[in-house]
Amino acid sequence: MPLESCMLVLDNSEYMRNGDYPPTRFRAQAEAVSTIFNSKTESNPESAVGLMTMAGKAPSLLVTPTNDLGKLLSALNKSTIGGLSDFQTAVQIAQLALKHRENKNQKQRIVVFVGSPLEDSQESLVKLGKRLRKNNVLIDVVTVGEEGMENDEKIAAMVEAAGGNDHLVSVPPGPGLLSDIVRQSPILYDADRPGGDAMDGDDFDPSMDPELAMALRMSLQEAEQNAQRQAQAQAGPSTSSAPEPVPQAAGAPAGASSSAPIQVDSTPASRPTTGTNPDAIMEEDEEDEDEMLRRAMALSRGEDVMMGEGGDDDEEDEDEEAAIARAIAMSLEQQEGQQDKEK
Repeated sequence: MPLESCMLVLDNSEYMRNGDYPPTRFRAQAEAVSTIFNSKTESNPESAVGLMTMAGKAPSLLVTPTNDLGKLLSALNKSTIGGLSDFQTAVQIAQLALKHRENKNQKQRIVVFVGSPLEDSQESLVKLGKRLRKNNVLIDVVTVGEEGMENDEKIAAMVEAAGGNDHLVSVPPGPGLLSDIVRQSPILYDADRPGGDAMDGDDFDPSMDPELAMALRMSLQEAEQNAQRQAQAQAGPSTSSAPEPVPQAAGAPAGASSSAPIQVDSTPASRPTTGTNPDAIMEEDEEDEDEMLRRAMALSRGEDVMMGEGGDDDEEDEDEEAAIARAIAMSLEQQEGQQDKEK
């Protein structure tokens, strides 16, 4: 497993009181936190793991990436359940926390647990995925419960837009432990070892837990499909399926070779065909993403935001990073204040 700096984002909304995952959804996530931390740090001692929650009054950064499991568990035990999840803002805060990691050689990864309905639209999540890909941030999402799995379609679209080695693992309720399923899923798959952590015959017998075996199979199939789509995208049009034969124009020589160059419109339907500048489209997408990030961070601090126009792009990027940094600082100050009160 590569050297990584990983942020774990837990769902601490009201839906986490449900007991369909023993003992509750929230405690099942807590056990998975230890599993992921141990797997990351045992594979590479220099890897680091941080922790945050995405519900309550606003997403809260509990611990920045660290090698100390005690810090994660201590902060986890003090977290509370309540409110609704804010998936998009939480991922953006986690992304900034990874950007300011101490070891810049660490790859960046976010692991999000979702067990409640998400208000974010598929379009906004796809934009978020593109932004993560631009910043070289990998993302894995674990959906639990009926409420969480209802988001699979739009989360899958985000994971596909993010590209790279990203995964979506859906875990239906069952007798198996969430931590065990995560351990044997593509999220903790170690490509450096034959079989990795995903399918270790000595540790797991499919006949003992058919539901767990099915969940693992579905997760691996999803990972293979993502890898195939990525390979096809990298291969480009030259290796794609052959286009349908184009009828020869009237009057063409009967002996003309079918492999002769023929100019056809091969532009995908989703892309502009005429009169549109691709660079201009990319710039508009960047402006939309930057404005979305600024607005999300302001809302997470409880401010009313009016969408304005104009301004310099570089200055907006600096303002956004400063805003997110202030939000993280406020979150940490609140955690310290709660610790002082308890003392």
